[in-house]
Amino acid sequence: MLLEHPMTGAVPITFIEPRRHPMHAHKTPAHDSYGRRIDYLRVSLTDRCNMRCVYCMPTVGVQFLPRPELLSNDELILVLRAAAAAGFRKIRLTGGEPTLRHEIVDLVRAIKAIPGIEHIAMTTNALRLRHLAVPLKEAGLDRVNVSIDSLDPQKFRQMTRGGSLDDVWAGVRAADEVGMRPIKLNAVVVRGMNDDEVVRLAALTTQYPWEFRFIEVMPLTGVAGLAEEGVISSAELVARITAHFGPLEPYGQDPSDPARRYRIPGAPGKLGFISAVTDPFCATCNRMRLTAEGRMHLCLLRDDELDLRAAVRSGAGQDEIEQLIRNAVSLKPWGHGLPEGVLPTLRGMSQIGG
Repeated sequence: MLLEHPMTGAVPITFIEPRRHPMHAHKTPAHDSYGRRIDYLRVSLTDRCNMRCVYCMPTVGVQFLPRPELLSNDELILVLRAAAAAGFRKIRLTGGEPTLRHEIVDLVRAIKAIPGIEHIAMTTNALRLRHLAVPLKEAGLDRVNVSIDSLDPQKFRQMTRGGSLDDVWAGVRAADEVGMRPIKLNAVVVRGMNDDEVVRLAALTTQYPWEFRFIEVMPLTGVAGLAEEGVISSAELVARITAHFGPLEPYGQDPSDPARRYRIPGAPGKLGFISAVTDPFCATCNRMRLTAEGRMHLCLLRDDELDLRAAVRSGAGQDEIEQLIRNAVSLKPWGHGLPEGVLPTLRGMSQIGG
């Protein structure tokens, strides 16, 4: 497992203050200190959500950010212009639930117009997608990932604490009809909750040309206990699916894609397995995260962050923000520290967006 850099070992967790450097004349794409090109930015638009999934948000104690603490649309566009100048090419909009963001369609249109941004995706629960699919597509959204952890309406309601499976399916179909492809469906598999549906969920790929991805429970703040008790390894899931469908066919792998991809023989769709806990993919990681209040979060399962909002609100321009982003990239740790017992404590999944 690639959890440490082979030469320097694990990177310690710290809260990072911005280090100011002179402006560089060159505009080479940002690489971290391990030589990885970091060109994929996951942008949390809000920490709010209209569901309360058991693996994402605790039942009590959640305090949402006041709106003035979030980056405004203009501030966010400034940061994303700087990120694009630093070499970020792909943007994924997350939350919380990104479709709850005020003026989401206009925001997508503005991001699409940024030079250097080649692709915009969104991870959504799809509850509002039935009505937003057309305007979002017209604004420039390329495709969506949709969370769907169960095909049983009652169990879905329990796992999401109130979500409607019918509304989610309507959103998925609306996205498919307007061409937001390839559609990717995500399920976080929790032992004793939805692991009995693994074969049924995988079977969707025999009916639709979508990718269904199984994700291990991650020990983020508020749900760490669930992760200890409920995690099911991707290897176990592959074994279950293979026992039903026969040997899976390996499918073409993008080195920076965290999902190990397969196909059920003859199926139009694909399967993906994301094993951040049991089989990490740190060596090929190409991503960073921007929180809704404007902090660069350097690794999903570490607490390292760099505050960009302070610089933006102190009057920093695009060039200076770009240098801070490059600095954040250079400080990106090699990987997470779960095997050493290092757990993230700063943020829950709903504040980072996965």
